[in-house]
Amino acid sequence: MPKDFTVDELTRLFAMFGFQIDNKGKTSGSRVMYSNEVKELSYILHKPHPSNIVKAFIMKDVKEFLVDNKFITED
Repeated sequence: MPKDFTVDELTRLFAMFGFQIDNKGKTSGSRVMYSNEVKELSYILHKPHPSNIVKAFIMKDVKEFLVDNKFITED
């Protein structure tokens, strides 16, 4: 698991699997949603701040989400 994975990299990762980002409107604060309409899936997280580095527990959760939904295999 990378320790320096940024939100921009996470957005590109989700895009590789057909997800689009939605900031949930002006009142969402740092909350964003990645949604895949074809598979009817979504993943919601809060952008980290002040740093742009995604926390380790979120990376673990993202990996679990991608494995559970068969986008990747667990190694």
